[in-house]
Amino acid sequence: MKKSTLILAALMAFGTAKADEGMWTLYNLPQAVYQQMQAEGFKLPYADIYQSKDAVKNAVVNFSGYCSGVVVSPNGLVFTNHHCGFEAIRSHSTVEHDYMLNGFYAKTFEEELPNKDMFVSFMKSQQDVTSRLMANGYAKANKRQQAFLIDSLQSVLNDSVRKVDKTLRVSIDPFYEGNSFYATVYQDFNDLRLVFTVPKSMGKFGGETDNWMWPRQTCDFAVFRIYADPKTNGPAEYSKNNVPYRPQHWAPIALDGYKEGDFSMTMGYPGSTSRYISSYGIIERRDCENTPRAQVRGVKQEVMRRHMRASEAVRIKYDSKFAQSANYWKNSLGMNKCIDSIGLVQQKRDYEARLRQWQDSTGFLKGKLDFDKLGAYYEKRFDRVRTRYYWMETFRRTSELATRAMRLAMGGMEVKGPKKPASKQYHEFTDNSNEWDAALDKEVLAVLLKNYRQQVGNRYLPKFYTTIDQRFGGDYQRFVDDLYARSIIMKKGAKLFYNTKAYKEDPGVRFGQDVMDIYYDLTEGMGAINDSIEAQERYLCAAKLRMEEDMPHYSDANFTMRLSNGQVKGFSLGGKELGYYTTPESIVEKMDRAKSNVDYEAEPIMRQLLSSKDFGRFTDKSTNNLHLCFLTNNDITGGNSGSPMFDGKGRLIGLAFDGNWDSLSSDILFDSLLARCIGVDIRYMLFMMDKWGHADRLLKEMGL
Repeated sequence: MKKSTLILAALMAFGTAKADEGMWTLYNLPQAVYQQMQAEGFKLPYADIYQSKDAVKNAVVNFSGYCSGVVVSPNGLVFTNHHCGFEAIRSHSTVEHDYMLNGFYAKTFEEELPNKDMFVSFMKSQQDVTSRLMANGYAKANKRQQAFLIDSLQSVLNDSVRKVDKTLRVSIDPFYEGNSFYATVYQDFNDLRLVFTVPKSMGKFGGETDNWMWPRQTCDFAVFRIYADPKTNGPAEYSKNNVPYRPQHWAPIALDGYKEGDFSMTMGYPGSTSRYISSYGIIERRDCENTPRAQVRGVKQEVMRRHMRASEAVRIKYDSKFAQSANYWKNSLGMNKCIDSIGLVQQKRDYEARLRQWQDSTGFLKGKLDFDKLGAYYEKRFDRVRTRYYWMETFRRTSELATRAMRLAMGGMEVKGPKKPASKQYHEFTDNSNEWDAALDKEVLAVLLKNYRQQVGNRYLPKFYTTIDQRFGGDYQRFVDDLYARSIIMKKGAKLFYNTKAYKEDPGVRFGQDVMDIYYDLTEGMGAINDSIEAQERYLCAAKLRMEEDMPHYSDANFTMRLSNGQVKGFSLGGKELGYYTTPESIVEKMDRAKSNVDYEAEPIMRQLLSSKDFGRFTDKSTNNLHLCFLTNNDITGGNSGSPMFDGKGRLIGLAFDGNWDSLSSDILFDSLLARCIGVDIRYMLFMMDKWGHADRLLKEMGL
């Protein structure tokens, strides 16, 4: 029997809890995993995953550095999630032309809207460069030297690929907790234009009520287009002369649908997981990261929600910010609940006990991997890490005043004015008044300042808390209002002459310095402890890989392209079968409850369309109904949003956009018995494009 067959048998022997787990790199996909995919219904040759001209990966993109997407036409149309395009949609919206509220369709190429600072990246190739780094002494180098070695090799590889194509770039990333390193070649396209979006009521249907929940009916998709240099078909900065990109390969679309048990594959860019992390690291994640994040964001969002409901202009400014904040607020709450409910810490401790026994019997990494030291290191930094997360959630990108003040305190802002005299040199903030609201900003900052003190105590309070007590009698709102009134940093168009006495005495400038002083206090002397923990976690991962060397292992997600195989699959909870797809009847029923829950509000036309029973060619043949969203047991995490979901023939059946409540511990431990990927059905998307958007030209472009 072949070794790969033996490994496959071992994989399947673990049962469903293990069989479909994995975020696999494509260029070295284990044969055992491919054989498992074939057994589940995958029909394409091995080469058509990564290697061939028409490989599935050639249609998949990194969407703007935080999501995934898929090319679906010969003219560079890209599907991604509505929430991935949220900021682009918001940035084009005004009270007069509210594309966020009402949706958008560009009926011509000329009407497609360019987007600042958005891009897509294609992965061209990938290779293991671990041996090259180790040959140059990486293993024995200190952190600074290691960073230099990586940068040096990355420069060499960049020079090499740019001799072939100057539009390519190379990124070297650590895998397996830094035990391996892969170099990935990318091609970035920076001219990305908005083409189509449904109204927010549909693209975010269910809001925070349904987020991380099943059943779902959210039509979470948006359509963009890649533009390219008209002469080369390669990347180009935005120009009205650019033309639609002609891709090497685009994903074919399946209208056949699926049934429970059918093969499903996601391909995209999962952001971050911590499945090799120790039990000590899980405790830190739960108590020092998730708990502060959920607590502070809950306080902040209450203020934001109230101001957004009172003003359409404010809502437009903060829609994207609120969605980002709320998503990981709920994620943190859910993850902590899952960690405790499944006894994850104890599971890890039990595994570590077995790993200790194996280490004792083999001597592997003796004198390096030390579980007692690892626990002591985590305990030593516990309070500081917890406080640092409260600090970040309070001051970092939470209010415009705090953001500006901290930017000034950290330095690095552009210097304007003459070289001499120094007193004439200044900093200047770009006018971004269309992105924030003063009343909301002031109240958020005041509320968060009060909350920070209640959570961290006096040891790590910035100096200005004395001013709040002595000058303002503990009134946080009065303190913040005074900051706004007296500080020049909030004045539109103000020149900040940073070499003057007036600047140094400015209350906003001092505020930023006080805040950063606490950060420096929190991080002082932590480098050695952090390095020790990182080294121990790396040894822990290496020990696991060695102890289980006959089994294939995937690396934690790091926002490089990954594949996840699985099946269309429902799940049961409390003995109740929850089904694997949703239908129009379920969304109409929720729309009926809109008076008591604003998250279920939608335009009358949406209710009309989804009540019609006439879904034409988008009707599922087996159920004679339109499928809205569906479930699979694919292994995903943040960053997978917008990831294409393929059937066994490599055809697009939907986009991943969320997970269920029971998947929230998956960043640490994947459980395919309960964890589910939620996808929006491609036929639901096309139905909305057809019947609501009347986007005939786009459907024709996709060959439909």
